[in-house]
Order: sequence, then C-alpha cells, then structure tokens
Amino acid sequence: MARQLDYHTLRAIFGRFQAVEPEPKGELEHVNAFTLLVAVALSAQATDAGVNKATRPLFRIADTPEKMLALGLDGLTDAIKTIGLFRQKAKNVIRLSEILIERFGGEVPSSRAALQSLPGVGRKTANVVLSMWFHHPAQAVDTHIFRVGNRTGICPGKDVEAVERAIEDNVPVEFQTHAHHWLILHGRYICVARKPKCGICPIHEFCPYEEKTA
Repeated sequence: MARQLDYHTLRAIFGRFQAVEPEPKGELEHVNAFTLLVAVALSAQATDAGVNKATRPLFRIADTPEKMLALGLDGLTDAIKTIGLFRQKAKNVIRLSEILIERFGGEVPSSRAALQSLPGVGRKTANVVLSMWFHHPAQAVDTHIFRVGNRTGICPGKDVEAVERAIEDNVPVEFQTHAHHWLILHGRYICVARKPKCGICPIHEFCPYEEKTA
C-alpha cells in the first residue's frame, strides 16, 4: 500500500484526469433513476457491456417499478438470464420495485440509508446512484478504484470504506463529483491489474508504482 499523497499532488493528478476527460460518464445505460438503480444492481459480478445488452430491451418495456412488477418474476428472469446470478437478481429487482411503490411512492429515494434498505442494494450501488443521478459526490469504490488507490497513493485503504473515506477526506472538493468515475476509467484502461500501462499514464510522474517494481 502506497502512502497517502499530499494535497498539491492530488490537485495536479485530478487536474490531469479532468483535462483528459472533463465530463466522465458511467457506462451503464439507463433512462431514469429507476433504470439506473436496476442496472447498477444487476452489474454486481457482471460486466457493464453484458448488463447493457440485457437491459436495452428490458428497459423499453419496464422502465418503472409498476411496469417491472407487471413483467413479473418469470419475465424478468428470462430477460436477464445472460447476467451472472440472474435468478437472485431478478428476485431482488421485483422486491425492490414493490418496496419503492409501498414506501417511496414509486420514486427512487435520494439518501444512502434509504437506498441500502432495498434488496440487492449495497453501499457501492447506493453511491453510484447518488453520484450519477442525484449529483452527490458519493464515492463508489470498486476493484479498480481499490487497486488504483492503493497502488498510487491517491486513496489508500485496507478496505473499500477506508478507500472511500480517503477520497472524501483528501481529494479537493471541486473534483469529488467525478472522482470515482476518473479513478474507475484509469483503473479499467490504464492502471490495469496486470502490466499497467505506465508508458501512457497521464499521472506517471506522480506515481510510486513503477519505480517500486522496476
């Protein structure tokens, strides 16, 4: 685990990320808060591309909790059968649709606690929805961010919540709305798990990783 980088270095790093991708977007396709919530819940242990392939036709016919319940468990199960753990995920989506109608008037709630009260919605999923839909600077830490944070010192931590706190505590506030998107993209395409692409890394000069492994 690298040491936490200082304020000025973090400003320089996120300035580079911003210059490369000023307005990063999540890759899960959605048309409203409900479909975003469902897509993120379905993405656990699955690729965004695989989720998008299944949800494109699904969201054309079931883009609200009411329509999802009308589709029913069997219909939803069949629609997402190409996604890992599809049976349990289908049960979760049907139940969360019921709860959204019963407790929240059919609307997706805008607090982390309320989101996490829904079946199949953990802290990471809640943070993605808060960030992408409600524009709250919530940090959804996945395996890419965990790796990048600890490898570079941008946001080191022993577990995902420690990494999340490191982002919130150390990254300058003007970068926090997009921080997790920049870190995910960096981990997905540059600072990959095996053979990171240090030669094309936009923050290479700030990173201790290559010199440690040279």
